[in-house]
Amino acid sequence: MFVHNVFFWLKEKENEEAQKALFAGLKTLEGIESIKSVYIGTPASTRRPVIDASYNFAEVLIFDDEAGHDVYQVHPLHKKFIEDCAHLWEKVVIYDVEA
Repeated sequence: MFVHNVFFWLKEKENEEAQKALFAGLKTLEGIESIKSVYIGTPASTRRPVIDASYNFAEVLIFDDEAGHDVYQVHPLHKKFIEDCAHLWEKVVIYDVEA
């Protein structure tokens, strides 16, 4: 299994339209066939010193393997998401995990 964890920090953190636009863009990625599961959300209410809740949105994409992830990276829907939404975020951090 290959798990692609992506965290987004919006340029305009309190802008509801920006939040809706990023969420809608993230939802389009569900159409990529190599993705087995998609989880999209915002920081949970848990607060401890080891938790970074400074991001605005996160997506967790599950693939069978790294090859599935590689298909996703060059997929037209992924490229369109970046084209349409990159102006919304100031920072993106990715953690890839093999399980």
